[in-house]
Amino acid sequence: MSGKSHDLDGAYALRTPEDSVRYYGDWATSYDSDFAADMDYRSPDIVAGAFVSLGGAGPVLDVGAGTGLVAEALARRGIAPVDGIDISEKMLDIAAAKGVYRTVIQADLTRPLPIENSIYSGIISAGTFTHGHVGPAVFHELLRVAAPGAVFAVTVHSAVYEAGGFAARFAELGDRIEAFRTDPFKIYGPAAGSDHADDVGWIVSFRKA
Repeated sequence: MSGKSHDLDGAYALRTPEDSVRYYGDWATSYDSDFAADMDYRSPDIVAGAFVSLGGAGPVLDVGAGTGLVAEALARRGIAPVDGIDISEKMLDIAAAKGVYRTVIQADLTRPLPIENSIYSGIISAGTFTHGHVGPAVFHELLRVAAPGAVFAVTVHSAVYEAGGFAARFAELGDRIEAFRTDPFKIYGPAAGSDHADDVGWIVSFRKA
């Protein structure tokens, strides 16, 4: 992917919400082909499968929805309705056109979310909790918008799970969550090539108590 103007290494180098708006806005129209297909990106399908296996049901909030890959994977499994939230309006335009979301919400995940309390039965995310993207502080807001008993299934890149404060944040949640578990998975398939073929993430799952 290094020969392309937008690639995984460029995404990992992002540092601010403004960086993300610019970078993903420019990448939106080619993201599904340049990244998801070319890299054999497995996270959306794997996290959707985990969500369903845990008894997840709608309404679901897809956090860092991007072009809608997670919602497509949920739709294949009969899960609806799904709302998507992302900082990139252009990525959400692509997602909305796929017809897999009830609604899409353009918002900065590092700030209070423009969503009412306790309305989602499920929270799902793929690829948002990684290098240069969203940190663990958002889980305070995600728990606020989730209903009691809501299923959470999110991916966290292994390189930031400890170093980025995710492990500590989950421990701090204490009795606000239950049935917490982490399961490793390979983020990309063989098409990713040598640079990222061995990248590993965690499926982090739990229920809101």
